[in-house]
Amino acid sequence: EDSKVAIRSIRRDCIEKLKKMEKSSEITEDDLKNAEKKIQDKTDKFIKDIDALSAEKEKEIMEI
Repeated sequence: EDSKVAIRSIRRDCIEKLKKMEKSSEITEDDLKNAEKKIQDKTDKFIKDIDALSAEKEKEIMEI
């Protein structure tokens, strides 16, 4: 669970930085939306990986 929280925190920080960049006209709104989608996709992948590892570890523990 701590891993998931850490990943979500990183996602939030990245999106905040991107929004600041968009506000200061460093990136366009389209760039912001595309980056947010990529960040969300990566976040979802990492969460899925963590869930799979947790399930595998839980299965190992139950076998002992």
